[in-house]
Amino acid sequence: PLRYISKLRELVKHEAEKNKSKWKTMGPAKVAVPSPNDFLQKRSKEPKLAPKKKEQDGKKLLPLSVPPRTYHPITHITKNFINKNAVAVITGEPKKPRHFCVDTRQGDKYLLEPSGLFPKYIKKKNYGVLPKYVTQRNEEMKREEEEYQASVLEELKKKAMKILSEEERINILKALKKKWEEINHAYQGLPILTDTKYKQMHKEELELKLKQLEHDIAAIENHKSVYIANV
Repeated sequence: PLRYISKLRELVKHEAEKNKSKWKTMGPAKVAVPSPNDFLQKRSKEPKLAPKKKEQDGKKLLPLSVPPRTYHPITHITKNFINKNAVAVITGEPKKPRHFCVDTRQGDKYLLEPSGLFPKYIKKKNYGVLPKYVTQRNEEMKREEEEYQASVLEELKKKAMKILSEEERINILKALKKKWEEINHAYQGLPILTDTKYKQMHKEELELKLKQLEHDIAAIENHKSVYIANV
């Protein structure tokens, strides 16, 4: 059979060769040579400011507030400085003489006040008076000490021991004696023969309880005032 040939073959060839030239892959035929007058000049690459415009967006610039050199202010006030100075001298206080100290035969002298020999500080009104910040600090320290002592006393009052009243003492004594009678009754009911470990331990436990109760009863009976610490 005959080989298949597309009808659009010629059109495809035309489109493929439309934008091609024989010299296109080799560069242009003639290259522009730079002109000798376009050489690199000094400071040619520095940024340049735009030219100053006299008017921006159609608006006139405001004049400067500085007066020109030819401006002369108009003064209508005249002063008599001679009379003014004379009045100031008449009404002013006279100058006090300055204290000097002469220390050589040739007459060399120096001011006495800045030398430290003139007693100017002891003549002040507040000489020897405590500054305000010192008195304020002393008051604050005193107040803090009082608050600390009050807190300590309050803490001691909270931890102070409480004394039992006579009624409470008698009730506690009765309760201890009643407890002693119960344990003594249980002790009397023990068997005579203690042949087991449990019987021995039970007997020792009752004896310890009786001894402790007898000690507590004797302590409360012998001491009329009983104190209890608040732990």
